[in-house]
Amino acid sequence: MMLKHIVIALGTAAAVFAAASASASPAVPRDGAEYRLLSSPVQVQAQGKKVEVIEFFMYHCPACNMLEPGLAEWVKKQGDAISFRRIHVPHNGAADPEAHLFLTLEALKLDESLHAKVLNTWHVERKRLKSDEDNVEWAVKNGLDKTQFLAAYNSFGVLTRLRNLEKLVGSYRVDGTPTLVINGRYLTSPSIVAEGNPNMPRPSVEAAAFQVMDALVLKAQQELGK
Repeated sequence: MMLKHIVIALGTAAAVFAAASASASPAVPRDGAEYRLLSSPVQVQAQGKKVEVIEFFMYHCPACNMLEPGLAEWVKKQGDAISFRRIHVPHNGAADPEAHLFLTLEALKLDESLHAKVLNTWHVERKRLKSDEDNVEWAVKNGLDKTQFLAAYNSFGVLTRLRNLEKLVGSYRVDGTPTLVINGRYLTSPSIVAEGNPNMPRPSVEAAAFQVMDALVLKAQQELGK
């Protein structure tokens, strides 16, 4: 799946958003302006009245790396109100090495603790992890046991999830990264917020995106009866 990177700063908004932008506000987001309502909601994994928040990302995506510090703070601020997880979009289909690495770390329950290190490898060290060999070398360099890593990397569970990943991403109608989906119903991103607010200054877009996410989490909580 070849997806365009969504950058935080965009130029002229598409005409379809022009009319909505006049009355749209990050504090009171509107469907079609600052978020999109999925026509077919996806079943969530969150338990009870927690609101599920999923970030669709790719390790090599510059916009994802730029969003990460603010997103980490936002997730921390939400606390127990949300259940947060990530899904790595398969940039190169069912054999995508980046998604393969993420799913392996997830299987080893190391995806959260090593997330920043993978991003640092790509965006600070400029080391491209583009093959199985690159991934294994990275894992060993970062203190993982090679035998355990390879066992997870080549496991039936990880390989099955990798093959099904493209279909999973498609069910959320995700067409770029980073994208956030709130409770399987509401899709938003810095790009969508920028399109819905074409006159918004570039430095304000990220903060506005988190404001939209705040509003959508609250909306989901109300629907859950919290």
